[in-house]
Amino acid sequence: MSHTSRHTALDALHRSLGATMTDFAGWDMPLRYGSERDEHNAVRTRAGLFDLSHMGEITVTGPQAVDLLNFALVGNIGSVGAGRARYTMICQADGGILDDLIVYRLGETEYMIVANAGNAQIVLDAVTERAAGFDAEVRDDRDAYALIAVQGPESPGILKSVTDADLDGLKYYAGLPGTVAGVPALIARTGYTGEDGFELFVAPEHAEKLWQALTEAGAPAGLIPCGLSCRDTLRLEAGMPLYGHELTTALTPFDAGLGRVVKFDKTSHADDFVGADALRAAAERAEAAPPRKLVGLIAEGRRVPRAGMSVVVDGQVVGEVTSGAPSPTLGKPIAMAYVDAAHAAPGTAGVGVDIRGTHEPYEVVALPFYKRQK
Repeated sequence: MSHTSRHTALDALHRSLGATMTDFAGWDMPLRYGSERDEHNAVRTRAGLFDLSHMGEITVTGPQAVDLLNFALVGNIGSVGAGRARYTMICQADGGILDDLIVYRLGETEYMIVANAGNAQIVLDAVTERAAGFDAEVRDDRDAYALIAVQGPESPGILKSVTDADLDGLKYYAGLPGTVAGVPALIARTGYTGEDGFELFVAPEHAEKLWQALTEAGAPAGLIPCGLSCRDTLRLEAGMPLYGHELTTALTPFDAGLGRVVKFDKTSHADDFVGADALRAAAERAEAAPPRKLVGLIAEGRRVPRAGMSVVVDGQVVGEVTSGAPSPTLGKPIAMAYVDAAHAAPGTAGVGVDIRGTHEPYEVVALPFYKRQK
């Protein structure tokens, strides 16, 4: 395995902007350009520009594309209309989560799966393997796309100034082909920040032109470039799971509180998707007595909880932190954690996080921490 990092089409541009680069899932990615707090607040109040070209695109085409996806993934892909998208997951036979995904239906028999960077190869391999016997083609399109996101309350206005696509008619979790700043793009109203926003899939050779055009169009509205660091605090405040933290192969979607993404009745064959039997059992377990629940924790002090730290009540370990960070919006450290059901109700007293031997007090809250005013 080589240790040379992959570079996005915008690599030189990030460096010219003075970005602090970091290795992320084998890619050199911008962590921040300036202050993480400023970038976070820009997305919450104005707009931020992200390079997400490390995400993994997989195209599935052919007469049985939808049948393959219904078999390979846990969601009902047959109910996704043309031009719409669906949040879903791919699981192992034992029900463990391999990745969480967004599937876009681009045409009658054409779908695009967008996988997390660190899992793109795993997802590609799994879908390819599961395609045996289906009249469908699975294509690795990771190099065919750069992905640029504009997120925040000012993003519709900014994007409108550089496209004549019908953005007002574009619902959340929908995508349409259009021209943005003279560049052909798939315009999707999706994001990972808890704000309104768009993700633009373009050919890598057009990425720089698009980035520059959006930078200029967004300047009057206060748009700034944003790195992966604020993307993490934004998604954490919005209560959105991150693979490798809230989602792992050790957990089923039901364990993660996301059982709603699993659809058992999507085909005429009862057990006709990978992991169906295991997930049925997981659904029954979750209904009977959920082992642990994913909750929010808000610090009463200043110390920041980190993934892997123990959640404690009366000196006993009752859970584990999966993600933690200072929240710029709340002004306090926050965390997501899996906590024993007995201590998972919002307002539960006496809950702490073991931070290097000290049990720091935390308030249990329902997720998300932050919800934008529509």
